[in-house]
Amino acid sequence: MTTLKYIAHYPESIQTQVAKLISRGQLGEYLNNKYPNVHQIQSDKALYQYVNEIKNDYMRKSAPLSQVKYDSKLSTLKQALGMHTYQSRVQGNKLKSHNSITVASVFKEAPLEFLRMIVVHELAHFKEKDHSKAFYQLCHHMQPDYHQVELDTRLWLHLRELS
Repeated sequence: MTTLKYIAHYPESIQTQVAKLISRGQLGEYLNNKYPNVHQIQSDKALYQYVNEIKNDYMRKSAPLSQVKYDSKLSTLKQALGMHTYQSRVQGNKLKSHNSITVASVFKEAPLEFLRMIVVHELAHFKEKDHSKAFYQLCHHMQPDYHQVELDTRLWLHLRELS
């Protein structure tokens, strides 16, 4: 059986189902039927606007985003699909914060649901630092099918490696 590194921590029953889809050559068909369209958010400016809309819908009271961008080196260097940074600085008698999100460039070619899942994940880290129950509840609140889309994103990444 092929090593399924993106879903190695999932239950064996799911790994077996995925292995069957791969061996039958049906993984691509499954994903294309479920997520037929690639999004049009290709620039950093468009990504910033998209992320800011989601942030304003669900996390209006959190600090504003300073920067949102795609990064072509992210997935290979950091073994991550998205990153968030949060810095607080004292300037005089005020506390200034800097929030930024970086998304791996591979998501320029992904369905919108996959991009949204990464964005939701990184936005949730501004409120909940750890991958706790509260963190995943917030992710689920912002994207109700978060867990299924996360699995499908992992399958899509595996499919890209097979191609």
